[in-house]
Amino acid sequence: MRRTRRAARLRPVLVLLLVVASAGLFLTRLVDVQVVHASALRAESKDRRSQQVDVAGTRGDILDASGVKLATTVPRYTVTASPRLAAAGGAVPTAAARIARALGASSAAVLGELTADPASDYALVARSVTLATLTRVKALDIPWLYFQETGKRVYPSGAVAGNLVGFVGSDGRPQAGLEYSDQSCLAGTDGVTEYESALDGTAIPGTAVVEKAAKPGGTLRLTIDRDLQWYAQQVLAARAKQTGAKWGSVVVEEVATGRLLAVADWPTVDPNDVNATASTDTAALGSRAFTAPFEPGSTMKTVTAAALLDAGLATPRTGVVAPYRLITGGANVNDDEYHADERLTTTGVLVQSSNTGMSLLGSRMADAMRYRYLQRFGFGSPTAVRFGAEASGDLGVDAPHWDPQSRLATMFGQGLTATPVQMASAYATIANGGVKEPVRLVDSCTAADGAVTKPATPPATRVIGAAAARSTVAMLENVATKGWLAADVRIPGYRVGIKTGTAQESDGNGAYAKGFLVSMAGVAPADHPKYVVYVDLDAPSRMNTSQATAPVFRQVMERVLQQHGVLPSGSKSPDLPTEW
Repeated sequence: MRRTRRAARLRPVLVLLLVVASAGLFLTRLVDVQVVHASALRAESKDRRSQQVDVAGTRGDILDASGVKLATTVPRYTVTASPRLAAAGGAVPTAAARIARALGASSAAVLGELTADPASDYALVARSVTLATLTRVKALDIPWLYFQETGKRVYPSGAVAGNLVGFVGSDGRPQAGLEYSDQSCLAGTDGVTEYESALDGTAIPGTAVVEKAAKPGGTLRLTIDRDLQWYAQQVLAARAKQTGAKWGSVVVEEVATGRLLAVADWPTVDPNDVNATASTDTAALGSRAFTAPFEPGSTMKTVTAAALLDAGLATPRTGVVAPYRLITGGANVNDDEYHADERLTTTGVLVQSSNTGMSLLGSRMADAMRYRYLQRFGFGSPTAVRFGAEASGDLGVDAPHWDPQSRLATMFGQGLTATPVQMASAYATIANGGVKEPVRLVDSCTAADGAVTKPATPPATRVIGAAAARSTVAMLENVATKGWLAADVRIPGYRVGIKTGTAQESDGNGAYAKGFLVSMAGVAPADHPKYVVYVDLDAPSRMNTSQATAPVFRQVMERVLQQHGVLPSGSKSPDLPTEW
């Protein structure tokens, strides 16, 4: 009996002890979870339910000289899905049809993406979706659909300056032009956003946290004038088609600054539709004006003459007897049409574009000295622009130790190669009183924080003396007023100086092909040169002379002078003797 009563008294004590022990265990576990291992457990929990999404940094704009957008990035969105969660929810075909209607896409295509791998948590439903379309898709309230902001590169001016601006691929990576060469300015810095997800993997609204902010790229401002670029492209394209040319270029350079106001190529690329160009002419995806060197022909005679005047080896009135054919020292050169011996001055050699006359005059200068002049004018080296895939040109085999034929040929623009931009720069140097300004295409890069940087360019250099430069321009004026294209290049009210070129082209097998590359380089107003326009057309089948380029030169130069409000010349061109 006593034992029963004693057991009854101990039973509550044992229960109490058991309760206290259990409470102690729970308390110990609680302290362990919430105090001792709290940080580690929180991190583990977060890792299990948190997701990170990369946020692309917006690519910077490309602007023309006045701030007009040539390239920009517009908001677009990518729609993805979890096929695993879609399958778990059932009725996938119905959901696919709803999504397709919102996207304006094919139901079969959407369904195919959602069922291709039912165990996957990723399927690309649509890319580059507009905000309006995104809003329609979000309104479906489907929990296993996900949305990520991206960006689409667009080119508001289309093909205008497309040869210079370049383009990016479907993945947003730069492929050509300034998009590629100035990636360091334009590229944004990607960021990271983190959000928490539910057990089924869907994002929990309101949990997004920016772990690393995305930074936009810089703004690239060019020296190009979009309106002038458009006009030059239109005039060039019309004339190239009219004359049956394979391709052509126009370069407009501001004499005092080296700024390129227009660099037109035909054919050219529309960065909004690259495939259309790539399927017909891959060379047109870039800028031939920078990347396609050629033998310039007689436009190079101006450079030879300028060097002779600067070295004191000739004047505009220096006389030579120019035969139709000149055979000397193992070389054999001739003019393009037969003629009796002509008593030409240096000016007359340029007006008549005599190969033999220039060969006789050029032979007064040692090869090494002429080679140095060519280098100082910028031939044989890329310009300061350093455009993507830019060619340096070639001063000829074994220069300056040319063989006898090359020695004479390089004096009148054969046996060496140059790009249209290099030729424009050489004429701008002469027009600028003999001072070479580095060629400029990019004006500045403005970073997202407002910091402005200018491209590194070499200093201006003197190539020839001011007197030689003035005399050379005066000779070019006489080519414009007395040459056979005088009526074609006349711009009422303005003094103009020009030189034409007709160059044979290599057939790629060590011989010359049948076609010619025709060109024209000129300055205006010649009494105070401000602009240089250089034009070339390759193999114009219906007009294989420099006359093919004359309308392009005149129209583009007229437009430049009018657009910049250049006052007409107040004097007449000098009248230099062409014969003696």
